[in-house]
Amino acid sequence: MKLIPYLNFAGNAHEALAVYSEAFAGKVEELHLYSENPELAKQLPVDWQNKIMHATFRSAEFCFMASDVSDDPAYACSMPPRNPAGSTVSLSLDFTSVEQQQRVFDLLARDAKAIPMPLQDTFWGARFGMLTDKFGIKWLFNYDYPQK
Repeated sequence: MKLIPYLNFAGNAHEALAVYSEAFAGKVEELHLYSENPELAKQLPVDWQNKIMHATFRSAEFCFMASDVSDDPAYACSMPPRNPAGSTVSLSLDFTSVEQQQRVFDLLARDAKAIPMPLQDTFWGARFGMLTDKFGIKWLFNYDYPQK
């Protein structure tokens, strides 16, 4: 069994996937737009036709799926509801180098909604930080220093 996170975006999944492709040196392997589904296309407004109905992102270390979803109850039959801000899920990244950790943190920190803990050394022997990126995704950044 594998756990594959499914990330929901508020109509900006294309932009998010471009940022994540750069940050994680990955790529979108599968992408389907709402316009590709004839039944959904009839129910959704024109500005949602080119939004992402489903995508799969893969890097060397992990993969996740993604879609654009709306809070508008009129589209509840067409797409799943978006998780509210402040949801209980965060994605934790374990890094193999401080340099890699810093590079990814800096990329996701651009226009971040919150950085409750910048990268810093901790009492438990790790370099750790937290942020909520501009798309509302919560990320944890961990690098365990080698044991002495």
